[in-house]
Amino acid sequence: MAAAQGRLSDGAGGMDDAKEGDGHANRAEQAPVPFRAAVEALRAARVRPQVEIEQVPPPQRLAPFSYALEATVVDGDQDLADGRLVLLHDPAGHDAWHGTFRLVTLVRAELEPEMAADPLLPEVCWSWLTGALQARGLAYGEPSGTVTRASSHYFGGMAARPAASQIEIRASWTPREGLGGVPDTGAHLGSWCDLLAQVAGLPPAGPGDASVVTLPQRRDPQSR
Repeated sequence: MAAAQGRLSDGAGGMDDAKEGDGHANRAEQAPVPFRAAVEALRAARVRPQVEIEQVPPPQRLAPFSYALEATVVDGDQDLADGRLVLLHDPAGHDAWHGTFRLVTLVRAELEPEMAADPLLPEVCWSWLTGALQARGLAYGEPSGTVTRASSHYFGGMAARPAASQIEIRASWTPREGLGGVPDTGAHLGSWCDLLAQVAGLPPAGPGDASVVTLPQRRDPQSR
């Protein structure tokens, strides 16, 4: 199992998140305690070994404090799916969030063309997101998002390449806050990784509902 790692960023003021030293340490120390605790829970979370996670610079203008992770689902030397998870925090609260924290995600994977043509695919993919949260008993609110499928067809000098299809899930939700105003971000990260694995076509990590349908692994996964 791999641990999610990263650096704390206040996500404000246009500062260079990659800088180290006293300035960075001071910004981290100034972050609210609930946000710092939520980030530490993300960093300490254990995820299945096929999911490789790294910290990336967070968005600067979505909230006063933010932290971002990127993940890739790996099978040998092939990448099966990828995504980004962003934790936002506004100590003053946000009317649209109905809370002080928000999780925002992007998940992508390539599909077999036949699967991409299924008219129920968007609804099924959205149910994978909500189902991953519910499977871990997580309380959340105000979910919203889109499921987009796109197809590419090649012509001329590229005509020999087979048509390619991709699914993309963009979503956000409000994790319910627990003791000390801190949501269980580690468990939410685990659910997000479950979604990534399902989109990538991997079997469930543990005992579960055998009727759950996962995407077949893409025909020509991208080599690393």
